[in-house]
Amino acid sequence: MKPLLDSLRALTVFTLLLGVGYPLFVTVGAKLFFKDQAQGSLIRTEKGVTGSYLLAQKVTNPRYFSPRPSASDYGALPSGASNLGPTSAALKEAVGKIRAENPQAPVELLTTSGSGLDPHLGLEAVWYQSVRVAAARKISESELIQWVKTQTEAPDFGFLGAARLNVMRLNRDLDKRFP
Repeated sequence: MKPLLDSLRALTVFTLLLGVGYPLFVTVGAKLFFKDQAQGSLIRTEKGVTGSYLLAQKVTNPRYFSPRPSASDYGALPSGASNLGPTSAALKEAVGKIRAENPQAPVELLTTSGSGLDPHLGLEAVWYQSVRVAAARKISESELIQWVKTQTEAPDFGFLGAARLNVMRLNRDLDKRFP
């Protein structure tokens, strides 16, 4: 009988410690030290919440930079990869369709990200779009590129990954800098 009681005590202690205490500690810590991130990095305007810096949104206006294509049409609920491999005829057809409209587009603007909601783009994809965005905003491309360089995020810890730009943040700041 004693081993059974010891097991139940251990189960109770670990359930309270790891099932209640630890999640509560992490949640409170996140809200205290990382308030914006803990709330979803939401974009708040006078109209209310209009998006999140963590999720890409569909962009059709030529005045803005477009994110990567999305397998879920930028829907958060059905997000996910297309699961199309390099030998897939459907992938070849989808990339071919985009390539026909944009012959010089970098690969990043032809293929979806793993989640289909990645808000970041590499520098090559941003430079490619800068001609269109500068023309639509009636500013010089060199002025736009110089400004975009100031918005570039360095690789994590200085060496993990590549330099990138958050398209959501870039487009919001673009309206402030070049209305």
